[in-house]
Amino acid sequence: MDRFYLITGTTTLLERLVPLGVKLVQLRLKEVPDEELPNHILRAKACCAAHGAQLVLNDYWQLAIDLDIDFVHLGQEDMDLADFTALRRANVRFGLSTHDETELDRALSYGPEYVALGPVYPTLLKKMKWGPQGLERVREWKRLAGKVPLVAIGGLTPERLPGVFAAGADCAAVVTDIQQATDPEARCREWIAATR
Repeated sequence: MDRFYLITGTTTLLERLVPLGVKLVQLRLKEVPDEELPNHILRAKACCAAHGAQLVLNDYWQLAIDLDIDFVHLGQEDMDLADFTALRRANVRFGLSTHDETELDRALSYGPEYVALGPVYPTLLKKMKWGPQGLERVREWKRLAGKVPLVAIGGLTPERLPGVFAAGADCAAVVTDIQQATDPEARCREWIAATR
């Protein structure tokens, strides 16, 4: 698993950043009409295939099966609706979000490709009922997750990476720091350099 995990909210941004050397990218489509989703997903799939990147589709597990996307990310609410048997049958791997020990236990019981913990630091992107988890929690999560890779997310910057990796995270997921940068390409290159 690559140590840099880019998360983009649009296919257009994905198409701009993946060619820079991104190897792991999640497409998180939140404001796209249902009928347009397949087009966006297939564009992202083609871009990732052309540049040797792993595409992870957020939420839309049924579309992942239908469109032959081999990796999905599911939040806790999505896990209630997902058909894990169908995902396994279609050879779709999955990563799962966690925020507390009950959620972590539940996630690990499914045999995920990775578990995500967040927000590690204060985050601007979405309102969450959990406060910043902190590096001590990252250490604890890595101990509990064992061999399952741990993805840290929330408020991460290249400057915070050494602490996050030292605490045991295998991978750093980034949304806001790149999406809201004045020059997303330049910021993405910084992230790639900082994690390689």
